[in-house]
Amino acid sequence: MRVNRILLSVPLVVVALVIQVSVLARLHLPGAVPDLLLLTVLGLAMVYGHVGGALVGFAAGLLADLAPPADHAAGRYALVLCVTGYFAGLVKPENGRLRSATGPMAVVVAAAIGSTLLYAGVGALVGDTAARHVGLPGLLFSAALYDLLLAPFVVPAVMWLARRCDNDPLAETTATSAKAADISSGWLSSGTGLRIGSQRGGLGALKAKARTRSARVGRIKGVKRL
Repeated sequence: MRVNRILLSVPLVVVALVIQVSVLARLHLPGAVPDLLLLTVLGLAMVYGHVGGALVGFAAGLLADLAPPADHAAGRYALVLCVTGYFAGLVKPENGRLRSATGPMAVVVAAAIGSTLLYAGVGALVGDTAARHVGLPGLLFSAALYDLLLAPFVVPAVMWLARRCDNDPLAETTATSAKAADISSGWLSSGTGLRIGSQRGGLGALKAKARTRSARVGRIKGVKRL
C-alpha cells in the first residue's frame, strides 16, 4: 500500500475502534452492536480496491482482536474483515466516486450479514456457540439494520477522505516529468527537422544559384568567342 493510504487508514481504524468499544458497545442495544469498524473498512475498500481492502480489513480486525475487552480468539475478526474488505473492494466504483447510494447500501447490508455469518461460522469451528444462545436470525437482522442506519454518516465521509488523500505526489511528479520529457524531445526533434530542412533548402538554393551563374558565365564566354 502507498504511504498516504497507510497514514489515513491507521487513524481512521483506531478512531472507529475506540468509538465502537467505548460508546457503541455500551449502548446495550438489542441484538448486535453497530459495527463502525466494518463500515470504515468498507469505505476504504471501495476506494482502494480488493487488495487494499483486504489489507486494511486484516489490520483492523487484528487490532479489534487484540483490543480489550476481547472475548474471542485472536485472528477471528481479522479473518472476517479481511474477507469482507476483499469482496467490498471488488465492487469499487469507477474513480472511487459514488453515482448513487443504492450500490453502497447494498454492499453494507451484504457485508453486515456476511460478516456476522462468517464470524459465527468461525466461532462454531473453534467451539464458540454464543451465537446459538443469542439467536442468529436476530443478530443478522439487528446487524444489518444498525449498520444500514449508520452507513450514510460513515461510508461517504470515509470514501471522500480516501479520495482526497489518495493522490501520490511522487507518481504525479514522475508522470509530469515524463510528459515534459516527451514534449521536449518532440519539440527538439521537430525543431531539428525544421533546421535541417531549412539548411537543406539553403544549400539547394545556393547550388541552384551557382549553376545559374556558371551557365551565364559560359554563355558570356561563348558570345565573346564568337
